[in-house]
Amino acid sequence: MEYTKLGNTGMDVSRICLGCMGFGKAPGWTHNAWALDEEESRAVIKKALELGINFFDTANIYAYGASEEILGRALRDFASRDEVVLATKVWGKMRQGPNGGGLSRKAILSEIDHSLKRLGTDYVDLYQIHRWDYETPIEETMEALNDVVRAGKARYIGASAMYAWQFQKALFTAEKHGWARFVSMQNHLNLIYREEEREMLPLCRDAKIGCIPYSPLAAGRLTRDWSPDSSVRAQTDPIARQKYDASAESDRKVIERVAEIAEKQGVSRAQVALAWLLQKQPVVAPIIGATKVSHLEEAVGALAVKLTADEVAYLEEPYVPHRVVGAL
Repeated sequence: MEYTKLGNTGMDVSRICLGCMGFGKAPGWTHNAWALDEEESRAVIKKALELGINFFDTANIYAYGASEEILGRALRDFASRDEVVLATKVWGKMRQGPNGGGLSRKAILSEIDHSLKRLGTDYVDLYQIHRWDYETPIEETMEALNDVVRAGKARYIGASAMYAWQFQKALFTAEKHGWARFVSMQNHLNLIYREEEREMLPLCRDAKIGCIPYSPLAAGRLTRDWSPDSSVRAQTDPIARQKYDASAESDRKVIERVAEIAEKQGVSRAQVALAWLLQKQPVVAPIIGATKVSHLEEAVGALAVKLTADEVAYLEEPYVPHRVVGAL
């Protein structure tokens, strides 16, 4: 395993992050019909630790808290808390009625305590806002996050999936008031969705923000010849279909080139797609949504795959502009 600093911090994280959206099931949670039960999830988490992965990302909204509960129990059983970098997120609507979600002071200070209880820990290493809250002033959100850090409930704060102007506004607000500053951006980035290269990646490079991209394999599109029914996820994941179905024909050219490079190097398509991300600045650690031990082993193997400048250019050349998805 390789380790690196998370953005401009002194904290070391593995260059592969295990994403935990696929762990746990809950009534009404329909976003991941392929999700694992607790026993299956624990096997994946244990293997991740054995492979040297120390970075784990979840969210309060994943299976309405079940993901946090499963991850927390597994890490208590298999790992030293001091060696694990534990990240979770806030924003999603956790219950019906007023104040059930969002980034108000009330919501943040309530949800951090709920997350800590589910995770079975006194603090998280990275507390992230899952999306932008258009109904709450950013000053209120940033002050509440600062208070979470000052209370010792989070070591660092991060953000996810927003427009660059919003992220810059949040950074400016924190700097203006001397509050805790975002150290990471969890954004949507892969070989068939590169819109983040226009504004967000240059901003993050300039501000020394570490990027931890989600959907690095485009929900599996980059790992196989694409067809609408190629996997359970392709058939049942409405979010993935919303992201990628409209651009399937143009994306196919990129996917074919991934296959070519993989065959040439004697590695898997997933490893080529991850190697492309790992060489892109300021990417720190792609978030892998592994639901099998083999997914983890393949992802870690990508660290040894090196792409030449010509191969990178060849992979990137067919890309065409996409409509923005993720920054809602």
